[in-house]
Amino acid sequence: MVTLQFLPYSQVENMTGVGRIRKLLNLVKEDKIVLLQGRLHEDEEAELIKATMEEINKNFRGIELAVVNPSATDLTYMQKFRQGFTNFVLGDRQGITVIGPASVVKSIKRDPNKIELLMKNGKVKRKNGRK
Repeated sequence: MVTLQFLPYSQVENMTGVGRIRKLLNLVKEDKIVLLQGRLHEDEEAELIKATMEEINKNFRGIELAVVNPSATDLTYMQKFRQGFTNFVLGDRQGITVIGPASVVKSIKRDPNKIELLMKNGKVKRKNGRK
């Protein structure tokens, strides 16, 4: 069974970057596909990938990660200004970040308007030996 877990930005906004990364990684290690409102900062994304690489073992094969951000090219000057101001005040909450365990997710294809999540065939072997 696949579990999708939506994580509102409000649940991680007061955490440190390391805290956000730990929370996301712990959810993914439970074989959950996490849909995070907004985006991580570039340095947090890099740190998430680094932390993932350090924790790869026979039970945890890594993650698939994609950020989908709506296109801002069709916005008027005033809409771009409002969006920029909102991002400055509230943080960058535009778009969505999708993170899934590599043992479940084959790949994530994205464009500005959709996400294609390709799942692996077969059953996922759980840590406790169950399938």
